[in-house]
Amino acid sequence: MKKAIQKHLLLVAVLVTMVNYASNVSPLNEYIKKTVLTLNNVKEGQRLLIKDINQVILYKEKITKSGDYRKGFDLTELPNGDYYFELDKNIEIEVIPFTVIYNVVTFNNENKVKIFKPFVSAKDNTVVVSTLSLESNPVELSIYYENDGVMELIHNETVTNLINIQKAYVLDDSKKGTYLFSITTEKRTFTNYINL
Repeated sequence: MKKAIQKHLLLVAVLVTMVNYASNVSPLNEYIKKTVLTLNNVKEGQRLLIKDINQVILYKEKITKSGDYRKGFDLTELPNGDYYFELDKNIEIEVIPFTVIYNVVTFNNENKVKIFKPFVSAKDNTVVVSTLSLESNPVELSIYYENDGVMELIHNETVTNLINIQKAYVLDDSKKGTYLFSITTEKRTFTNYINL
């Protein structure tokens, strides 16, 4: 009888230990929901964004520490559709597409792209515009002059079939004021203001 009681007490102790252990373990679903994004060699001040297919920003974060970036995101609650992580750097935007279908997140690594931001510089009344389009996509260049608070289009052109685009524009130095350079490429518009 003593042995039976000891076996029962041992069994109760084991069950109590198992129940206690099980109550301290997080459900497996918590780990499955997290998608870990790892980016190498980020710089302080860069921005990380999550956007939907319409370029609506769903999340943004400023990188606070240079080096490797690693963070978990629960993307499973997003509606079915296509989305993008974007790392906005000084001269380029790194785009990492992913898809959510019925709470399953799939990264489309073969469709990762880099979009190079146009570079606009001015010296005296000459403005130089440089941009890269690795896929030779069309680049639309528009120049506006601010006249009494109204932006007036003074030049517009579309450049096609070029990878490296470099253009120089001589502005009328008798028209002092603000000029807006609008460059559209890769379905994005970049703007630069030049004061003459």
